Amino acid sequence: MKKILTVVVVVMGLVMAGNSTKAQAKIGYISLSELIPAMPEYKKADTALNDYQNALGQNFEDMKKEYYEQDSLLNSKDTAKYTKAQLELKKKNMGEMLIKLQGWQQQAQQLYQQKQQDLITPIQKKAVETVQAVAKENGYAYVLTKEALLASPPADDLLPLVKKKLGLK
Repeated sequence: MKKILTVVVVVMGLVMAGNSTKAQAKIGYISLSELIPAMPEYKKADTALNDYQNALGQNFEDMKKEYYEQDSLLNSKDTAKYTKAQLELKKKNMGEMLIKLQGWQQQAQQLYQQKQQDLITPIQKKAVETVQAVAKENGYAYVLTKEALLASPPADDLLPLVKKKLGLK
């Protein structure tokens, strides 16, 4: 009787251990590059980024226009009405404008990247938090990004579940 009881306890222990191991090994994956653009917040942020990029471009065009106007004034016959000190100041101003124009592309890129980070980071955070919530609700121990997988064991795509939780089609 003791042997049977011991065997039953051992078998039950193995079954429980097998079940807990199986539950912990549940793996899923998701493509954040598909999820994030599907979110309505992303569409608003993308529009805002395009508007910002256009504004940066327009600012550059305005700066170029001002530079060329000043340059044509300095190279015209009207420079005779300026004193030597005024011409010196105008040429110095032109040099500063040229330096600003030359550095504008890098500065505009930095401004754009900062704006992009300000707008996209909260959306990415919401997406990741939703993925984590869906994983927890559905018992997934691991969720990997689809883009990072070259080879993997069978796993579930969580994109439909996350889209459903976010109310996306």
